[in-house]
Amino acid sequence: MSVLLLIPSDPAEASKDSEKSSLEIGKRYSLAVPVVTDSLPQTQATTLPQEDNSLEWVSVEVKKGDVLGAVFRKANIDAATMQAILDSGKDAKTLTRLFPGEQLEFGLASDGSLQELRYTISNLKTLVVQRTAQGAFTAKQLQKEIEVRTEVVAGVISGSFWGSAMKAGLTEAQILDLANVFGYDIDFALDIHSGDTFSVMFERNYAEGQYIGNGAILAAQFTNQGQVYQAVRHTDGNYYKADGGGMRQAFLRAPVNFRYVSSNFNPRRLHPVLGKIKAHNGVDYVAPMGTPIMAAGDGKVIESGMKGANGNYVVIQHANNIQTKYLHLSKRDVKRGEKVKQGDVIGRLGATGRVTGAHLHYEFVVGGVHRNPRTVKLPQAEPLQGVARVKFANNAKQLIAQLKSHERVVLAANN
Repeated sequence: MSVLLLIPSDPAEASKDSEKSSLEIGKRYSLAVPVVTDSLPQTQATTLPQEDNSLEWVSVEVKKGDVLGAVFRKANIDAATMQAILDSGKDAKTLTRLFPGEQLEFGLASDGSLQELRYTISNLKTLVVQRTAQGAFTAKQLQKEIEVRTEVVAGVISGSFWGSAMKAGLTEAQILDLANVFGYDIDFALDIHSGDTFSVMFERNYAEGQYIGNGAILAAQFTNQGQVYQAVRHTDGNYYKADGGGMRQAFLRAPVNFRYVSSNFNPRRLHPVLGKIKAHNGVDYVAPMGTPIMAAGDGKVIESGMKGANGNYVVIQHANNIQTKYLHLSKRDVKRGEKVKQGDVIGRLGATGRVTGAHLHYEFVVGGVHRNPRTVKLPQAEPLQGVARVKFANNAKQLIAQLKSHERVVLAANN
């Protein structure tokens, strides 16, 4: 793994700089971290062949409505040559899936015959088709070498988690990934408070020195109301606690992507429509109309219908005499008797029934008794075992140490 190091030339100066807390909130820093990860495919890198300067190169952009034959005709290449290229191997078949805005480069000899074709499939892959000495064509996809740099960002929540994470330097996709990693322990719609802190170590991928996208989150720490949660990615692609314990639980804390919550679990709430004390045995999640609603856990749909104050609603029966209920949906995507898996979309957020606005009302019932979905104790997933757990814990210890070190500097700079 290639890692960019930020190392001052004078160790004494480095110590002084550290004391001054020179790291800035929201700025990304690359770290030298021993990481075991299989998040990226270990493909063999190949070098793009030098362009033949004896050829005349013609670039043709694919337009909306173009078929492959039309693209070749713009370069004065006949249909027989096009077919010979398509017959040159499975790699060439990617030419049948072109999109508007993409380009094909045709290398033509002085007599106008096609000698070479190039098509950039992605930031990493290029299709090269070349004519052999015998006049046939060979096609191959060339893969650029990937350089992986490990970076850490950290931040303090002020206002919304989304805004604070964006300010710290995380992308929208990374914010959602982070929420998914800790989604079994933290309800990001309700549990987040100003002053909570987070730090995230992740991969950034480069090809030929050019940034091409982020890789996986390798480790993360979230401090929520004084409670510290940690997660480290294993080589199996799953996340575990720093000691190798399981992260996944039987139920998600929240069955909807976090936005904000209008009403918490409250058995003596003043009903906004009826104007009297009426138990509010669940949590209301306010989000845009049509937001997907997920099954909080594996189970079987025992009710899916429309009824009075509930509006469109779904009830799922889970193991251990647990039920989850989802009310006021605009649409139901499951029927009674269907089996569902955790995370399956079961409906869309709406405003049906007795409501004052669009939201999801979510209930968690154990043995017929309503429990607070935010705080109810949930069973843990299976931990790593034996040698695998020992190796994982040793690696995780180093990653978490790096996270804590970076977060301390950020917190000091924020004070």
